[in-house]
Amino acid sequence: MMPADGNMTSIVQRIARQALVTFRSPPRVGEEPGRSFLENHSKLKSLMTEVRAADLKLVPRRADDSPAGVSPPHPYHHGAPPVTYMHICETDHFSMGVFLLKSGASIPLHDHPGMHGVLKVMYGKVRISCFDRLERPTGGTQPAPSLPPAAQVGALRRSVLRSTGEYTEESGPCVLSPDRDNLHQIDAVDGPTAFMDILAPPYDPDHGRDCHYYRLLPGAELTDTEQKEVWLMKISQPPDFWCGGEPYPGPEVCL
Repeated sequence: MMPADGNMTSIVQRIARQALVTFRSPPRVGEEPGRSFLENHSKLKSLMTEVRAADLKLVPRRADDSPAGVSPPHPYHHGAPPVTYMHICETDHFSMGVFLLKSGASIPLHDHPGMHGVLKVMYGKVRISCFDRLERPTGGTQPAPSLPPAAQVGALRRSVLRSTGEYTEESGPCVLSPDRDNLHQIDAVDGPTAFMDILAPPYDPDHGRDCHYYRLLPGAELTDTEQKEVWLMKISQPPDFWCGGEPYPGPEVCL
């Protein structure tokens, strides 16, 4: 019989268990995290730092590789999806899976309402640009830009570009919280890439956790200086982005 803990337990299983412990009672939005949450979150980040593609039985893909077992194309799109997702597990407290991006693909700028997240690159390289929403004007606030004819003021979000960085399998995880780095864009750099992703709690439109997409209004670029205030406009899902599904080949997770 396989022991409940120890060397025989896969790191994926250990990550899932730690995620469950960490996010079973997370701090409320706007609330300072307590010592217990911070300690458990630190343990989760340490485990995520250790995991590698081989632990998930992922084979790094070349630019011309076509994934096997991908779900049928989106009815409104043609060809293979630019991004696919491998589902590992999900509970009421968190979801865990792997996103695979084709060479040159991007996951557009989007948010994670009231959610925590931990992202760890398995192979390849990604560029992640993180933003925070600003609820109140600050001293450096720029006036609202000229809006496109069809735009509505209610779709605008005053935000700040917190960071733009590149991550590889040797990097530590990228972490987001309900209040920090909650909006981000993920771009594949120099070829295909894959990353393991934990979101807590999972997306759930019935509980106000739907995914919203944004675009940067003219006058700011993702390569601009960090901490720069920018304007984002809420948009529909970009037509050139959709996500397919494919089987997860790694160790089973039991919770």
